[in-house]
Formats: sequence, C-alpha cells, structure tokens
Amino acid sequence: MTSRPAGTLAQRKRRLVADELTQAALGLLAREGFDAVTVDEIAAAAGVSKRTFFRYFASKEDVVVQFLAEMGAAMRDALASRPAAEPPSTALRHTVWRSIDACAGHADRALPVVQLILGTPALLARFLERQAQWRDELAAEMAERLGLDLTAELYPHLAAGMALTAFQTVLQRWSDSDGTEDPAALTDRSFAVIAPALDAVVRTETSGPGPTSSP
Repeated sequence: MTSRPAGTLAQRKRRLVADELTQAALGLLAREGFDAVTVDEIAAAAGVSKRTFFRYFASKEDVVVQFLAEMGAAMRDALASRPAAEPPSTALRHTVWRSIDACAGHADRALPVVQLILGTPALLARFLERQAQWRDELAAEMAERLGLDLTAELYPHLAAGMALTAFQTVLQRWSDSDGTEDPAALTDRSFAVIAPALDAVVRTETSGPGPTSSP
C-alpha cells in the first residue's frame, strides 16, 4: 500500500473549507453589498463558526483579496507559458485574456464579484494595490523573455502597465454593461490600440538610444 505524503488530507480539507468560505462570502457580498454583510453571516452561510472564518481570513476584505491573488497568479503563469518568439503584444493579450476569460466563463458568479470590487472604494483600493504587485511580476517575466535588464530598461514595466490598464478597462466596460458587452471583443479592441506601442517600444529599447533632439 502506497503511503500518502504527510499532511495531504489536512491540506485538502483546509483548501475545501477555504473555497467554501470564499464562495459563500463572495456570493453574499455581491448580493447584499460589502457593508451590509457581517463575518457572522458569511460563516453561517458556509456552515462554519466565526472562529473558523478567522483561521482562514483576517477580514472580509481578505476573502476578496484571495480572489484577486488567484487572478494575478493565473496571469503570471500564462505569460510564462507563452512561446518565447511571440510578439510582446500577442503574449500579453493572451496573458490578460486568461483571467478575463475565467471571469466571463462564469459570468453568473464572477460578474457580481467584479462589480462589487469595482464599485466598493475599499475593495477597489485593494484591487489597485494588487495590480501594482502584478505589474512587477509581469515586468520581471517580460524582462526575462526579452533579455532586458529590469533595473535599467523602461520597457518591462511600461509593457506590464499597459497590459494591466487594458485588463482593468475591459473589466470596467464589461461590468458597466452588466455583462452584455463581449469581453473577448473588448480585449481585442484594447490590444489593437496598445499593440503598436508594445511591439515598437521593445525594438527601440533593444536597438539602443536614438538621436537626441536639441532643446
């Protein structure tokens, strides 16, 4: 009989409880509004005690932050998996689409959560805070892909920032339309706007400085 690694069952149980709490919290918060829902109500909806809730999350905000963390990890993994020779705009479009598609594919659950995040100042602040972290992670990946010095070159952070601006723009338009606008079309339109800059800037960075204009 093959023995399982120590802690496997406990880890699975912990993940299951965390997922149940996350789903219960996001559902309640989206339906009732962030300020109207208490931790007690979230715990009751998930079938656990308030004490159990605080073993997994420090606050209501942290439940949403966990949702955002998973989106960021998905984008980082998506960029790392793109073909090395792919143009930056193409690689970043697929990267952004990975997370947008995850939301759009479960619109009945994800759309209210996106609307909750974008419409609640405290959560929007956490969202923007997370995006700053994602930008650094995507910039590091872009620098590695292109053989650029992350500390010396401007391109990696500019490229990551443009991609995340497109990401937030698509989510905002999708949210504002109550899900009626096609997120795939919105993503394509967004990257059609920024692709020339994404693909031109890398050529400028790698070709060295051009002539400087006189003041």
